Amino acid sequence: MCIHIQQVSYIHPDKEVLFENLTFSINKGQKIALIGNNGSGKSTLLQIIAERLQPSSGSVSHPDHLYYIPQHFGQYNTLNIAQALQIDAKLEALHAILNGNVEPAVFETLNDDWTIEERSLAALESWGLGHLSLSQSMQQLSGGEKTRIFLAGIAIHNPSVILMDEPSNHLDLTSRKTLYDWISKCKMTLLVVSHDRSLLNLLPETCELERSQLTYYSGNYEFYKEQRAIRQNALLQSLENKEKELRQIRKLARETAERKEKQNIRGEKASQQKGLPRILMGKRKDNADKSTSKLASIHTEKADKLMGERNQLRSSLSPLSELKTNFESSSLHTGKILINAENINFRYPEGNCNLLESPLTFQLRSGDRIHITGKNGSGKTTLLKLVTGELIPTTGRIERAEFSYVYLNQEYSIIQNELTILQQAETFNNRHLPDHELKVILNRYLFPATVWEKPCSKLSGGEKMRLAFCCLMIANNTPDLFILDEPTNNLDIRNIEIITSTIQSYSGTILIVSHDEAFRKEIGVNQRINL
Repeated sequence: MCIHIQQVSYIHPDKEVLFENLTFSINKGQKIALIGNNGSGKSTLLQIIAERLQPSSGSVSHPDHLYYIPQHFGQYNTLNIAQALQIDAKLEALHAILNGNVEPAVFETLNDDWTIEERSLAALESWGLGHLSLSQSMQQLSGGEKTRIFLAGIAIHNPSVILMDEPSNHLDLTSRKTLYDWISKCKMTLLVVSHDRSLLNLLPETCELERSQLTYYSGNYEFYKEQRAIRQNALLQSLENKEKELRQIRKLARETAERKEKQNIRGEKASQQKGLPRILMGKRKDNADKSTSKLASIHTEKADKLMGERNQLRSSLSPLSELKTNFESSSLHTGKILINAENINFRYPEGNCNLLESPLTFQLRSGDRIHITGKNGSGKTTLLKLVTGELIPTTGRIERAEFSYVYLNQEYSIIQNELTILQQAETFNNRHLPDHELKVILNRYLFPATVWEKPCSKLSGGEKMRLAFCCLMIANNTPDLFILDEPTNNLDIRNIEIITSTIQSYSGTILIVSHDEAFRKEIGVNQRINL
């Protein structure tokens, strides 16, 4: 056994239970994807296995030679590369020995790892970081460079077990392909948290963390997706059957009660006609009432049982699976020229040279689905700002037709963080929908009354994405152009499926910057602008 998790639970300091009593094992050489919705506890579980966090209860065992590739949010900015890779002590010992220090403690720290500096520099070179020194501050690096630093650490430490938390985040296409190739050839034990479906399909086994349960699938992401669809369809069918049974039992209860009531009335009239004493008539009426009450109790008990079974089935269904977002067609005719750019380039005031390597000429027509591609820092986001008119080309010219657009970036910045969810929705209510209709739409997008006063600043990436689409549906103003700037970053798989389905059904124009190959393929990108 390589990793063994036994009855592990984690409770937040505010007493909220994240997950409890998780038990599973990973054998030597297994390569497993760990998936689940944002907030389900995937990253926390990885940190517990890596001993970066202590579980609230339970135990974890694993080999000593384990390497953890974390998500990074600036927490390493106070360190240099050697410190982030935890090789600084060995490097200091090596240089101390080379400078004549013969203390036993220095040799003990180095532990005969005489090639540590050479191997480290070679590892950085293999990930395109040969221009960096090991003393370089992490704060000065881009997100993609930081990720590649930790990936380079695999060759430096040569572990038997590797834990990866969103390893393709911030990577450009070239680096992602390098990572995919490495994973395909890797013989080590891997446990990978990711929402990158191209990466997930390279891993032959999948575990889903949901509602404090780990469900194992003996296949990659596509296999998991098929199996989940089969399970969801079976649950939906069972739910439909329970709803039908519940309607039937309620109908039967009504019909039985009506028949019994008629029988009681006929019996009372017959007793009056026979001139029976009042006391005897009262006794018969009491018996009839008891019989009616007993029948009603039987039907109520059956209905309550069915309602319990129905509610249990509903709770097993993913709420996101029922969410559908459909925009109306753009009013522009297909093929209309929206943007005509000739030999454009741009230079920021503080820059010493043009951002684009060479002037760019292109057209954007209604109905196009264009991918803007290039390395990190090549000017992709700047080009989007030139398209919208937020920036003006330094050289060349750009002509724009009249069209409406919505710009969705990875922060979903059309959401105003200072507003509550309900206030955000109200800002898009230019149709002056009645209050109850607005709230119905919010509920449809999985924002119930309990969260309407929640600040938008507290929402996850997936929640902001759903609220953005909710607001656009409230406005009922389908844009002619969707500009998507890394829209799937920070989203879990279920929310990626929602945005994928939404853009697939949208018939207007798409201009996209994205490293997510699966997303680009599924939304039907058919052209490319290379920077």
